[in-house]
Amino acid sequence: MNIRNIGILAHVDAGKTTLTERVLFATGMTWKTGDVHDGNTVTDFDPQERDRGITIFAAAVSCDWAGHRLNLIDTPGHVDFSDEVERSLRVLDGAVAVFDGVAGVEPQSESVWRTADRYGVPRIAFVNKLDRAGADLDAAVASIRDRLEVTPLVVQVPIGREGGFTGVIGLVDQPPPEAATARKALEEAVAELHPDALEELGDMSDATLKRAIRELTLARKAVPVLCGSAYRNKGVEQLLDAVVDYLPAPAGNADGHPVALVFKKRERLSYLRVYDGTITKGDVMWDAGSGRTERISRIVRVQADRHTDVDHAVAGDIVAVTGLKAVRTGATLSSRQHPVVLEAPRTAEPLVSVAVEARTRSDAQRLPGALAALAEEDPSLGVRTDAETGQTLLSGLGELHLEVAVEKLRQATGLEITTGRPQVALREAVTGGVTGVVYRHVKQDGGAGQFAHVVLNVEPVDGTGFVFASTVTGGRVPAEYVRAVEAGCREALAGGPLGGHPVVGLRVTLTDGQTHVKDSSEMAFRAAGRFGLREALRACRITLLEPVAEVTVSAPSDTLGAVLGDLAARRGQVTDSSERTVTATVPLAELFGYATRLRSRTHGRGTFTSRPAGYRPAA
Repeated sequence: MNIRNIGILAHVDAGKTTLTERVLFATGMTWKTGDVHDGNTVTDFDPQERDRGITIFAAAVSCDWAGHRLNLIDTPGHVDFSDEVERSLRVLDGAVAVFDGVAGVEPQSESVWRTADRYGVPRIAFVNKLDRAGADLDAAVASIRDRLEVTPLVVQVPIGREGGFTGVIGLVDQPPPEAATARKALEEAVAELHPDALEELGDMSDATLKRAIRELTLARKAVPVLCGSAYRNKGVEQLLDAVVDYLPAPAGNADGHPVALVFKKRERLSYLRVYDGTITKGDVMWDAGSGRTERISRIVRVQADRHTDVDHAVAGDIVAVTGLKAVRTGATLSSRQHPVVLEAPRTAEPLVSVAVEARTRSDAQRLPGALAALAEEDPSLGVRTDAETGQTLLSGLGELHLEVAVEKLRQATGLEITTGRPQVALREAVTGGVTGVVYRHVKQDGGAGQFAHVVLNVEPVDGTGFVFASTVTGGRVPAEYVRAVEAGCREALAGGPLGGHPVVGLRVTLTDGQTHVKDSSEMAFRAAGRFGLREALRACRITLLEPVAEVTVSAPSDTLGAVLGDLAARRGQVTDSSERTVTATVPLAELFGYATRLRSRTHGRGTFTSRPAGYRPAA
């Protein structure tokens, strides 16, 4: 199948969007290249993206190269929008990971790389910005090898360095004599991993080398490394050749039963990856998850914010459709006669919340519906009502994520809203358990009664997970009632005894129980599990956990003392430092407004990146 579904992945400011612009230009899809700083790029079309100069929403574009259709998704690089990357990687067959030629592997580069690992996505690497002062291909390749723990296969070398960089030399197809040493190094690296290449070591043909690199890439045993400067349009066409040569074509059969995954929603459009069969305009599809039928009114090929109508989409296609009324992100569409449920993209747990209030009574009536629509479009957002204050809370992955969501709400609806100070999402963890907690659930209200008797043990486990087990023997609690107890326990985890925060890090074991011949039911045992665990938790030792982030600060050496002092004041724990950089683990609550503080401490010359690093006991 002459299709390549690929994502462009990287840390913020590594040059993903600029590379996408040059790809569209090289393939003839645009007649001039846009610039991020000018706010006129194809894929960063949202007003907030152009105002902020960053990619916020994953944008899809299509182009043709060497007889292949390339479906590209330009993904965000900022950690607050990592769920956009997650949803994209779920439906992609391959990816181009872009690295800054000066910085090499940066924190978010590593995060998106691990996400791609989880979904088994083959990748090629593009070391960008080799025209910048301090750019070093060898150092960037070393960081790829060391930090990502992969085998890099350098298939290109640069011509010139930094300001003298003028282009690249390919090492696979008949390289010139001056690249003989680099070609030999590539052959030796490939021969260590591929038996066919090993047989030809010393006299390896271009065809054998290219085939071996492709097979190693698809098996994720190695990563081809290309280089260039997207801004100066150096190495872009060679990168397109590598996408065709080394990354996989989608599997699937256009004649099979239709199967598609909804991986993104934006306004009236639902974005689909078709995995099998053919989907035609007007088709009625089955959503097995919700048990509903949905009619596809329109199918479009997406070019960022422009759409072209098509009559059908086949296995391997990425398209958008209209007409889906109740389908959620992650839903699988198939035929009712042959229902299928595919793995949905993971959704990150919200870390930060803000209170959202409407200024007027009429806006207050419209606010719940607008927030629900916002959360449906972006599943990493959460909306809930605080039980104590009655406030409406909007939760997300970070301060910037919430700023963007609130501004989008204002722009899309015209609502006049205010927000409170961001608050982090705390957790309650079990550090000391209890055994033999007995709970009897008995209700008699004139009709059918309810009876359930359970005995629970609670103990801590490493991490922030939840484990449920049953050691009941002799059929004292039937299997269906055991499952009901587990469901009730999971409900109890929603609010702990310290402050109503979710409870994590525990194992619950059902050790005994009793039933009543008439009054026992799944509902009764579910209630017993819920109330019984709540009672047990009140007897456990509980500690409060707060989310933390790994922060990497780059600043001039003469300001590093001030940076370290400020991090210490923010309860940061330094894990690494050098002459110009510091890495520390810092409570997320202490990072609100940190960008402004850092600029002040470093006279405007300091920058920082952060990524979630789990939870630790709150001070």
